[in-house]
Amino acid sequence: MITLTGTPTLQTERLILRAPQPQDADAFIAFFASKRSQFVGGPMTERQAWNFFGTELGHWVMRGFGMFTVTRHGDDTPLGIVGHWYPRTWPEREVGWVLFDPASEGQGIAFEAAKACIAHAWDTLKWDTIVSYIDHSNDASVALAKRLGATLDTEALPTKPEDPCYVYRHHRGTFA
Repeated sequence: MITLTGTPTLQTERLILRAPQPQDADAFIAFFASKRSQFVGGPMTERQAWNFFGTELGHWVMRGFGMFTVTRHGDDTPLGIVGHWYPRTWPEREVGWVLFDPASEGQGIAFEAAKACIAHAWDTLKWDTIVSYIDHSNDASVALAKRLGATLDTEALPTKPEDPCYVYRHHRGTFA
């Protein structure tokens, strides 16, 4: 089996952020088939979710960065995906987050992982700007963006003009 090689692994106090692996597909597909995925392009059919998982893997190959699978130290169960995203048609590079299971919410997991990815974007990828695109109805993601120190940028372009979203801009050194 071919896997992504050469991708970085980020570690935080509680988490490991690693390249997506084939065994992550079931958790990914289950999430994207559920109503929980409504703010990030879902719900999808199993086939659509499978194809999107392939897109996640291909993004790493084509861009050299992508969404990490988030796990806890000592437990390789995928909790979600957090990381760097920049499809060809998007106006700016993004740091985004998705937690697969509602039981993982409220524990600071997305905050801890996103914080590591933002630092990686500034320090290693040398990005000069970072945004997070957030569905207008996704109050939890808006709250997380604000906790990360991002501010609403009403002048920034959405990912698709026909599907407006909030654009939160991250600033260097704004989170603790």
